[in-house]
Amino acid sequence: MALGIEEPAIETLDPSRPTEHECDRVAEAAQTVKGNLEASAAQAKGEGRTLLEMTAQMAADPTLTSTAQAIIRERRLVPERAVWEAAGTLSDMLESLGGYMAERTRDVADVRDRIVAVLTDSPMPGIPQMAEHFVLVAEDLAPADTALLDPEKVVAFITSEGGPTSHTAILARALGIPAIVGTGAQVTQALIEGETILVDGTKGTITRSPSQAEIDHARELASRVREFKGDGATKDGHEVQLLANVGDGAGARAAAEAGAMGIGLFRTEFCFLDQPEEPTVDAQVEAYRSVLEAFPGKKVVVRTLDAGADKPLPFLTDATEANPALGVRAYRTTRRDPEVLDHQLEALAKAEALTEAKVWVMAPMISTVEEAKAFTDKARSYGLKTAGMMIEVPSAALMADKMFEHADFASVGTNDLTQYVMAADRLLSSLADLSTAWQPAVLRLIATACQGAEPHGRPVGVCGEAAADPALAVVLVGLGVASLSMTARALPDVDAVLKSVTLAECQRIASLAVAAATAEQARQAVRAELPILEELGL
Repeated sequence: MALGIEEPAIETLDPSRPTEHECDRVAEAAQTVKGNLEASAAQAKGEGRTLLEMTAQMAADPTLTSTAQAIIRERRLVPERAVWEAAGTLSDMLESLGGYMAERTRDVADVRDRIVAVLTDSPMPGIPQMAEHFVLVAEDLAPADTALLDPEKVVAFITSEGGPTSHTAILARALGIPAIVGTGAQVTQALIEGETILVDGTKGTITRSPSQAEIDHARELASRVREFKGDGATKDGHEVQLLANVGDGAGARAAAEAGAMGIGLFRTEFCFLDQPEEPTVDAQVEAYRSVLEAFPGKKVVVRTLDAGADKPLPFLTDATEANPALGVRAYRTTRRDPEVLDHQLEALAKAEALTEAKVWVMAPMISTVEEAKAFTDKARSYGLKTAGMMIEVPSAALMADKMFEHADFASVGTNDLTQYVMAADRLLSSLADLSTAWQPAVLRLIATACQGAEPHGRPVGVCGEAAADPALAVVLVGLGVASLSMTARALPDVDAVLKSVTLAECQRIASLAVAAATAEQARQAVRAELPILEELGL
C-alpha cells in the first residue's frame, strides 16, 4: 500500500507567474504542515508526541524550504516539483551520513509529501480510513504516521523496510499493535489485498489463509486480559522491579495506572524538542514535576538530555557533524555547553523537592571513568542523592568495575548498545538480524556490567527494548539485572513469565543464551526452556 503522494511532473513556471510569489507559497505550505503536525502532537502521548514534534521541527527546517526556493528561482520549476527535488537532495545528504541521520530520510519523505499535498490541494498522505479492521502492509511507515494509527482499526502492520529498534517499531510496541518490520519487498509484495492473514508480532510470523481453528486460537489468545499488580518477582520471590519508560506527565500517569513499580526511564527531551532555545529552569521544573507527581514515594529514573544524532537541538547540537551517532551527543554536549546540564540538574532538584518521588538521575552516553565521576559529582552537588549512568557504549560495560566506584547505579540502553557492539545501523532491514539484543556478544557485555557492579552493591537495570521481551527478560534477570523498564503495555506479559521461573532457573537459562553461537540459537534455546510462552501466546 502506498502511503505517500505521487511524484510531481517536471514543469516550469508560466512566464507570467512571479517566482517570489511561488517561493512564498512554499514557505506558507511548510508552516501549514508544521502547524498540522503540532496539532496532532498535542493530542498524542509519550513517544508518539515526541516523534510528531520532531517531524514538525523538520517541516520548519529552513534547509528544505530554502533549497526548494533556490530551485524555483534558478530553474523556474513549479513549487511542488522544487520541493520534491529539494527533499531528494536533503535525503541524499542524510543517507550519506549513515546511522541515526539516515533514519531521518523517512521523515523527510513524509514532510515532502505533506508540503506537496498542500501546494497541489491534494488529500493529505497517511493511513487510509477503512470501515473494517485491517492489517496495514506498506514499504515503510513514517513515525508520524505510526503515531496516528488507531489500534481499534489497524490490528497489525507489516513493512518491507525498517529494523526492530527503529522508531516505528518502538512506537508500535508502545501502542500495542503487533508489527513485523524489515521483511524485505519479496514478502510484502506477495501479500494480496483482501486476503486473510494472521500476524504474530512476538514470533515475527505471517500465516496466510489460516484455518478456522488457527483463527479461533488467535482470537482466544487476544481476548485474554492480564493485569500487573505491581509485585514484580520470580517464582521464588526474588524481586525484579518492573518499571515504565515515559516521556511526559500523561505517560507517567498511564504507567501508574498500569501498575508500574516506578519509572525506569524518564526521557526529558520532550520539553526541549519543540523549543528554538533552551527552556528556562522554571519551565523545566513544571515539566518534570508533572512526571514525578505520578509516583509518590517511588523511584523515578531520569535520563538527562539525550540531544544529538536523531534528536538534534538547534541551541545545543551541530547538525553538520559527519557522523552524529559517534559525535557530540548526550553527555558529550557538556564539553562545549556545560550550563545546559547545570540548568537541568537544578530544575530536577527543585522538582524533586516539590514532590514525594525518589529521583535517580543518570547521564546518557557515558564512555569513560572520568565522565562517570564528573557527572555523578555534579549531580550530587545539586542535592540529587542518587546519581548513575547509562550503559550504551561498550567501554562503559567493559570498565563497569571502575565506573561503579563513582556511579550509584546504571541502566543498560540495549538499543544503542546493540548498535555500537554490532556496528549495525538499526534502520537497515538488511541488517535486522544484527540489530537484536539476543546477540550473544551483547548479552556477554551486559553480564560483564552486572559483574562489575556486584562487588560495589550497585544495581543494574535495563531500559532498552530488550526489557519488554518476556523471554529475554528471563535472561536479563539471570545475568544479574535488578530492574526492567518498558512500555507499560508489556508489564503484564513480562511479569507472568518471570513468575513462572525461579532465580536459579533464570541463571541457568541465561547461561544457555550467553553460550550460544548466534542470536537465533540463543533465542531458540531460551524459548525451549519456557513452555509458558506458548501457553500465553507470546
